[in-house]
Amino acid sequence: MRITYDRHTDTLSLVLKEGAAVAESDEGRPGVILDYDAAGDLVSLEILDASRRVTEAGRVEYQTTG
Repeated sequence: MRITYDRHTDTLSLVLKEGAAVAESDEGRPGVILDYDAAGDLVSLEILDASRRVTEAGRVEYQTTG
């Protein structure tokens, strides 16, 4: 998984499946773009105007449980 924040475009991207071809994109909510592969699995999502929608868009915390 890869997470990137582009300050110039104010876009936060989360790639869940590296190298997966995007077969379909859907704007689930305004400014939130969901990308799916041919099997219908979510492969990435993009948040536009991230600094307005996400607390500290440039900071990521990763945690595992269990």
